[in-house]
Amino acid sequence: MPSARELEAELLDAHARDDRRALVDLYAQAAEVAEAAKDIDRACFFLTHAWVFALETNHATTDHLRDRLVRHGRI
Repeated sequence: MPSARELEAELLDAHARDDRRALVDLYAQAAEVAEAAKDIDRACFFLTHAWVFALETNHATTDHLRDRLVRHGRI
């Protein structure tokens, strides 16, 4: 798993390239890092971004991301 700093750099790069499929994966990874740190608000912030990009790209993880948000009471 990349460090938080590496993830931030990768996220910025993916945004600059408008690579929405990469953004799904990167935001999901950032959510996992936040969940591991027990920062659920931050994790859900990242999950929401991942889910929106997943919806836009018909990504295979769309339902899984939504389920994670539901488990945290965000949907």
